[in-house]
Formats: sequence, structure tokens, C-alpha cells
Amino acid sequence: MKILIVQDYLRSGGTERQSVLLANAFAGAGHKVTLLTFRPGGPLAPTISPTVTHRALQPFDTHLDWFAPGIHRQLEQVVPDIILLMGRMANCFGQGYVKETQDRWPSTAVIGTMRTGKKLPWLFRISLRHVRHIVANSHAAKSTLEREHGLPCDKITVIHNSLVFPDRTLVRNHKLRDQHGADDKTTVLLDVAMFRPEKNQRELIAIAAGLPANFPWQLWLAGDGAKLRECQHHARRLGVQDRVKFLGFLRNPEPLYAAADVSVHASRSESLSNFLIESQVHGLPAVAYRAQGVEEAFIPGETGQGIDFGDHEEFRRAILKFAHPPPEIHERARDYARSEFAPSRQVQAYLDLFAKLLNLAP
Repeated sequence: MKILIVQDYLRSGGTERQSVLLANAFAGAGHKVTLLTFRPGGPLAPTISPTVTHRALQPFDTHLDWFAPGIHRQLEQVVPDIILLMGRMANCFGQGYVKETQDRWPSTAVIGTMRTGKKLPWLFRISLRHVRHIVANSHAAKSTLEREHGLPCDKITVIHNSLVFPDRTLVRNHKLRDQHGADDKTTVLLDVAMFRPEKNQRELIAIAAGLPANFPWQLWLAGDGAKLRECQHHARRLGVQDRVKFLGFLRNPEPLYAAADVSVHASRSESLSNFLIESQVHGLPAVAYRAQGVEEAFIPGETGQGIDFGDHEEFRRAILKFAHPPPEIHERARDYARSEFAPSRQVQAYLDLFAKLLNLAP
């Protein structure tokens, strides 16, 4: 198959990581794959396999995520069997070329994706009505499409996110803990996410600041973004700047998982959190707000706990509960993530769907 994956920019977000993972895997399975981005470059660009053709529409980076010059010309050059739209901007632009593409090349299957908990722009909503099929990355996202947007059930397939980093049990990273002043009694809380408004790290800092005075903790926040400075100022205002560690963007955050004790996430807008499924496969119990699809990342009440928005006290109680869990909880989390989010399983689910839409399935 000739597969075209469309993504606006290869920033360090979860959807972008999934785009690169899928492109590399499809190419590794012998398919001709083009990853088409609006903007050139990006932190994840070096992770694209040499077997994937990467094309950028902008001749230089204008820093405009919505600017996609010459996209119709690229479609004419590639004439793909499958077009997979990844991310909000790609899906918004879908409305501009879905009908034209399917009119000119009826055999091409254009597939939209639902990978967000944000309100969908009207261009996105129009696109979802015209695509051949939709992949939602959680059952909760599928329900939202059916309930709020009136899309038919049989037009939507749920394929969970894949684990991006290798599935392996890591040795406890004492060196990294020592580097940040966390001793054996310290509970290290970890959140890996871009500093965007919806990721809500500011509230996570406030929750941690209110933990009991006799409870030794640190909060590690990995990532970068527009809200980073604001969160740093907030930590200083609350007097916890020594306990909150801002670690910046890490291409591979695996060492953090090996050093942390509990994954925490206060995001108000999700579809399925890549961070939470990655933390599960590394054995970390999770505490997170009940954003759309979040509780599909762990076993609620066993390897993680969902918290109602704004309930800081319940969030803190859950942190205390999971600070020193029995060893079987760690292994249960690993088993769940390995079975539900294995890359080979998710990649095959996509390829099976592509074959079905192209009437290639046996």
C-alpha cells in the first residue's frame, strides 16, 4: 500500500510521536510511506526512519501550523491508497481536500482521527463527516463522536495509542534520584507533558504543595512549552521551588520512569494520555483527573485512580495511597500496558483497517 500520513509539525507531543511511530512501522512492514508535514523540521524529525519519505510543505519554517501551501500538488504526486490525518490541523485541512481527493481518486481512503479532548473546530467537524472512516484512540473519544457529533458507530474504529518507548523493565535509577536530592524516603511524582494550558501543570503544583508536611515528596515536570515560565513562577509563589523540578524536553524520558514512584496528571483535555500508558508499562501507578479517555490508560482502582476535576484533597489521598503500593501493583500495571498498548498490536490494527477499507482483506 501507498500510505500518506499528514501532520502539521513534528513537535514533541503525543500525537506527533504516534505519527512517527506509525510511519516507521508501516514502512518496516514493506509499505511505501510518506510523512507529510506542513512545517519542516521539529524535535521529532530526526527519529523518522530512512525508509520513510518525509516531505514538508513550507520551504522554510514560518511557525504557522495552519499554513499548508501546495498540499493538492503533493497529493497529485503521491496518489496514495491511504491518507491518515493526524492531529487537529491535519484534520481541519481535511475538509479542504477530502471530497476533491475522493472524487478524483475514488479508491483512495481518507481516514480522520479523533485524538483530542478539546472542542473540535468547525473545519474539523466538517472533515469528520466527509472522511471514509475515523480512528478514535479511546472508547471515550468514540462515544463523544457518536453522542455529541452524531457520527455513526460503524464509521469509527477504536485503536489505542501505541507504547512509543521500548517495553522493558528498567533498573531503579538511584543516580538520577541522587542528582535531584531525592533519598529513599522521598516519593517522586512524575508528569511528562508539554506545558500547554490544557495540561494544567500549574494545578498539579498546587496539589503537591498541599501534601502533608511530614510526607517527603518531589514533583518532576518534564517538557517545554508556552506555560513553562508561569509554572516556575507559581512554584516560587507557593514556596515549593526546591521540590518541583523542571526537567525540560527529553527526547527519551525513560530514565525518569525508572527514578519515579507515582505518575500524576492533572490535564483537563485528553483522549488517551501517552504519558500514562508509558508510565504504566514501567510499573508506575497513576493518579489523574478524569479527562476523556484517561481511565483507559490504567486499571481504575487497581493500578491507578481517576479523580474528579478540582478535587485536590482526593488527588492527594490517592498519591498517599500509591506512594508505597505492594509489589504486585507494579507488575499488574506492566502486564496491562503490555497487553493493551503493544505497538505490534496497534500497527496491525491500522493495517487491517486499511486493507478492509481498500477491499484487500482476505
